[in-house]
Amino acid sequence: MIKKLLVFVLFALSVTFVGCSPKTENIDTINDQGKPVMQLDYRDFDRAASQMVQSLIASGSLKKEGGGKYVLATGRIVNDTMQRVDTDQLMAKVEKELMGSGLVVMTSTVSGGTSPRDSMVYDVRDVRDSEKGSEFKQETLQAKGQLIAPELSISGKIIQRNIRYDNDKQQVEYYFQLQLTNLATGLRSWQDETIIGKRGDRKHVPW
Repeated sequence: MIKKLLVFVLFALSVTFVGCSPKTENIDTINDQGKPVMQLDYRDFDRAASQMVQSLIASGSLKKEGGGKYVLATGRIVNDTMQRVDTDQLMAKVEKELMGSGLVVMTSTVSGGTSPRDSMVYDVRDVRDSEKGSEFKQETLQAKGQLIAPELSISGKIIQRNIRYDNDKQQVEYYFQLQLTNLATGLRSWQDETIIGKRGDRKHVPW
C-alpha cells in the first residue's frame, strides 16, 4: 500500500513540474516579430553591421587600383556602453559581409585585441623554430617570410547615451562608429556612424 502511494505521489509531482515549466519558443531570426528590448540584441547588431558595410562599399574606399583585393585587419573596437557587449560578435558580421563583397580578404595574423584572431598561425611557427620541428617533414612546415601584412584596418567604438524624461520614460541611444585606415599612410579613407535609438519605461534597465 505504501509503495503504491509513493508511486502515485511521484507521478503527481512529475505532472505538476511538467505543467508548470515555462514555455520556450524558437526565434525566427529571419522574420522576428518579438518586441524590442532596451538592451542591444542580435537584430541591432545585424542592422548596424549591414548599414556600415553598405556605406563602406558605396564609398569606393575598397576599390584597389590595378585590381585585386585589399588585405584587411580588424583593429580595436571599444565598448563604451553599460553592457558587456562582445565586440567580436559585431565585427564577425561586418567581416562576413565584407568578404562576401569580394573586395577584401581578412587576415588572421594580427588584430586590435590582445591576440591574433587565429593563434595557430604563430603556434605552428613556434613549433618550427623549436626542437619539436625536427620531428616534422621539413617541406610541410611553414617557411619564413610567407605571411601577408594587412594594408587596411577597420576600427571603431560603440557608445551608449541615456536620456531620462519627466514622464517616467527614458531614451537610450547607441552609436556604432567605424573607420577605415590605410596602414601604409595612416590616412583615414572612410568613417560612418549608425545610431540605434530606443524609448521606453524607466523601469526597463538598459544593461
